[in-house]
Amino acid sequence: MTTSTTTARASLPVVAPRDLGRNIPYETFMDCVHCGLCLGSCPTYVETGDENDSPRGRIYLWRAVTDGRAELTDEVRRHLDLCLECKACETACPSGVQYGKIIGSYRKDMAKLGPVFPSLNWLQRWALFHLTPYAGRMRWALAPIRLAQRLGLRGLIDRMARILPRSLRGMHEIVPPLERHPGRLPTVLPAEGPRRARVGLFVGCAADAFFPQTTWATAKVLQKNGCEVVVPRQQGCCGALHYHAGLVEPALSFAEQNCAAFGSELDNLDAIINNAGGCGPVLKEYDHLLKDRPTAAVAERFARKSRDIHEFLAELGLIPPTHPLPLTATYHDACGLSHGQKIRSQPRELLAKIPQLKLVPLGESEHCCGAAGSYNLTQPDMSAEVGRRKAMHILDTGAEAVFTGNVGCLLQIARYLREQKPGFWVAHPIEALWASYTGTRQR
Repeated sequence: MTTSTTTARASLPVVAPRDLGRNIPYETFMDCVHCGLCLGSCPTYVETGDENDSPRGRIYLWRAVTDGRAELTDEVRRHLDLCLECKACETACPSGVQYGKIIGSYRKDMAKLGPVFPSLNWLQRWALFHLTPYAGRMRWALAPIRLAQRLGLRGLIDRMARILPRSLRGMHEIVPPLERHPGRLPTVLPAEGPRRARVGLFVGCAADAFFPQTTWATAKVLQKNGCEVVVPRQQGCCGALHYHAGLVEPALSFAEQNCAAFGSELDNLDAIINNAGGCGPVLKEYDHLLKDRPTAAVAERFARKSRDIHEFLAELGLIPPTHPLPLTATYHDACGLSHGQKIRSQPRELLAKIPQLKLVPLGESEHCCGAAGSYNLTQPDMSAEVGRRKAMHILDTGAEAVFTGNVGCLLQIARYLREQKPGFWVAHPIEALWASYTGTRQR
């Protein structure tokens, strides 16, 4: 592996190795025995075949920098930055290596060196951290696009976008066909039939802005299953975008905001439900993130009650939907669900209860689709390779629809399926359930 000091030096000032990698116990590095069982699970290694782009290679690189045996050069950073943080390697690892903590150590130190994601221009960086995490701002930003699409101008906009710089063109290409935003949910939605549970609904930011129909379907499915649904107004972003970029303090501020928003209701809620696989792992770690803050006790209760919608409905016992959905579909395992929360069987079990829906297996189902939070902006070339590979596997199934439980996956998969098969149904499993409850498919 290219860890020697002969590698080209970084354009950034080289930071003394003694100051890097000290934010985790050194023993975390030593858990890796370099067996290589993680290699086949790593999407970037599968694409490049470069050991430096594998989990054990990145562990070796960051440990070498920490030890002072290698400098933090542009080349070293390139390999570390190429990581998707999908945690598929943690699932594959027999030694229980906490790879997420190791790559997280790198991200946090990079955030202290200068602007995070230096490959982004100022507009992309502003949009990522000051637009995307705010649901209201995102709704306003998408409103002109939503209107243009309703007026039948999507094709014209797509043609105009071809003259944009590549970075802005890529941002435009991510935007899917948008449905009319139905507005905010009521603060309380009553249960249908005998009340079986009282739950809080975590709405999130980008998920609700891009796919408000999924937010509403989630609330309606919960109601249909005997849940009274509480939707606190002051909730915000889960903090995942900032946290995975190494920007810990803003992430903690979002976590505290959400704890405050749900705090007065916590004792009266059986669960706090979210429908975004990328949010769930962070929400369930609020107790660890805020352990040294005044809100630690509230954060512990918040984390303990956090549930993904599939997980919760499987535990509660789904009231079977009755309207047939006669199509062949496949299911993609979002990384935050399958690797971050070990939720794999529950979405499939729920989909299996839909009459006449045939679910077929997907090759490399647990391989990342290339969205990975902000990855499709920060690493567009690798994201495109991984995204097209995922689209190819989906089309190979012969399915008419693909379901997945995370907003980033929905955007990414739909983007690359549009290249091959426009009109392919890409949706959250909850939308399929709601279609089977009502007999009406939204899109």
